[in-house]
Order: sequence, then structure tokens, then C-alpha cells
Amino acid sequence: MSDLLNEIKEAIIDGSAKIVSEKVSAALEEGFDPEQILNDAMIAGMAEVGQLFEDGEYFVPEMLVAARAMTTGMQILKPRLVQADVKAAGKVAIGTVQGDLHDIGKNLVGMMLEGASFEIIDLGADVPPEKFVEAVQKDHVQIVAMSALLTTTMPSMKTTIEALEAAGVRDQVKVMVGGAPLSDQYAREIHADGYAPDANKAVALAKSLVS
Repeated sequence: MSDLLNEIKEAIIDGSAKIVSEKVSAALEEGFDPEQILNDAMIAGMAEVGQLFEDGEYFVPEMLVAARAMTTGMQILKPRLVQADVKAAGKVAIGTVQGDLHDIGKNLVGMMLEGASFEIIDLGADVPPEKFVEAVQKDHVQIVAMSALLTTTMPSMKTTIEALEAAGVRDQVKVMVGGAPLSDQYAREIHADGYAPDANKAVALAKSLVS
């Protein structure tokens, strides 16, 4: 791998947004292929961050800082990827369910998914079921990702899945859920397609759902 791509990768792992921004711009100026920058530097960097998290060397704050650095680089890279017609791994509508205002976990998952080459439609927090339905109908997303941090808002996930069924679009989309009070069993009970206990697992789950 070239020194420049390696520097981008290392800057993402270190969470240095400024260096990522500078090096991505430099790589583009030097004529590097945008897809190569994405795959060999950005995605590779986030994959290593995910591994450090799995190994217990990184925690949520470090992941957030790395993900923000990656997002900074993506903002520079995105127009070039569009020009080069580089296809996303899939399209995901993500949001914290109705009644729940917690968005740190949801933001982290969104950034990690973007770092794995997914196109993200961030619906925000306190998202009513009809907003998720609209994202499937209008934006043709392949995955709906829902987050809840409160036991009192978990039922909103079930309501949202029922809304997708009522709108006749449930079979067009995969539903993944996550959040501190959730479990794999609960995900099965509400007929979600998958549950992820953390952002790193969410990336692996999303990849498996679109493969």
C-alpha cells in the first residue's frame, strides 16, 4: 500500500480528522482512484478500529472519534465517488424510534456503516413509524435500522415493523435493531431480521443482510 493511503488509514485509527482531510485531498490531487482511497484507506481503517473495539483496546469514545475522522474524509471523497459511479454496499435508513431522543449509539452505527461503504439516510431521533415507511417507499432503502435506548420505547420498534407490514413494504426491506435494553430474543419476537449489540456487529449484520 502507498504511504499516503497508509497515512489516511492510520489517521482514521488515531481519530485525527484534520490529517484525514489533508491526506484524502492530497491523494485525490495525486491522482489516486477514489474507490482505492475508500477501500484501502477508509474502510480498512474503520475495519481496524472495529477490531480494536472487539479486542477491548478501544471503547465507544475512541470509536466515535475515529468515525468522525472517517466522516470528514468521506465528505471530501463522496463527490468523486459519485462522479466515478462507485456503487454503495447498500442503502440504509437509520433512526432512533419514536419517543426516544438518544442518538449517540445511532450516530456511531451510521458513521460505521458509512465507513463500510453504505449509503446512509439518517432520520434522526424520535422517528415516527411513518417516517421509516416513507424511507422505504421513496428512498428505496434495503435496510431499516432502528435504535432504542429505553425499555419504554422498545415497543415503538414493533409498531414500526407493523407499519411496514401495513404499508405492504415489509418484504422489500430488512430490519435490524439495536440498543442497550434489546436482545436477540426480543428482535425475533418483533420479527426483525437481525439484532446487533454494538456498532461493529451492526456493520457485519448489515453486510450479511444485503449479501
